[in-house]
Amino acid sequence: MSLTSLRPNIDHWSERVDMAATFRWTARLNMHEAVANHFSLAVNDDGTQFLMNPNQVHFARIRASDLLLLDANDPNVMEQPGAPDPTAWGLHGSIHRHCPHARCVMHVHSIFATVLASLADSSLPPIDQNTATFYNRYVVDEEFGGLAFESEGERCAGMLSDPKKKVMIMGNHGVLVIGSDPADTFNRLYYFERAAETYIRALQTGRPLRVLSDEIAEKTALELDDYPDQAEAHLREIKAILDAEESDYAT
Repeated sequence: MSLTSLRPNIDHWSERVDMAATFRWTARLNMHEAVANHFSLAVNDDGTQFLMNPNQVHFARIRASDLLLLDANDPNVMEQPGAPDPTAWGLHGSIHRHCPHARCVMHVHSIFATVLASLADSSLPPIDQNTATFYNRYVVDEEFGGLAFESEGERCAGMLSDPKKKVMIMGNHGVLVIGSDPADTFNRLYYFERAAETYIRALQTGRPLRVLSDEIAEKTALELDDYPDQAEAHLREIKAILDAEESDYAT
């Protein structure tokens, strides 16, 4: 029997397993940054209670049972034993407090997304299928204010009020992706990094870009919005590989 089918006496076990798989795969893809990045997942109806990775633990070591269960409305979270990273609490706590549609939140400093966030113009033109995925579906934060403690986290949360905008290109910082669940959000994070890589490498050629029309870019984005079961299949296959090669993620 697969470890992912086990149900220990821990709340939200299947969600924990899915999240643990995304941490491990992000590390395999080298999209993490030491112990500095964070993923979270809301587990109650209004989104204010959420799972998040523990403070200062490498993504490659995170297990389902390690995830913290936090309450965005609890003012004493940072005073408790095993408190989360303060910047993670500032950013993710604020988003889960103010953006109930952001069920899952993934923030990384992956290379190509961060290069894009470092350009004076951090927009992502639709030059292929992957970049078109994000057409009119991201927001660029141009007001970086330092580490994401609570005031900065609150400011960032205010930029995610439109449920259609599921990616925040965090100028001078990195990228933040939201979604409905771990599969949806990780799939979006993966493809955004691929899209950013395509764009950055295209710029490096120094040759003119072949940019899609607004009509075709929106048509492509809509088709990909409705593409059946891709995110679920992506995470299912990731877990199958981890079950065979690194099964402690689901413990």
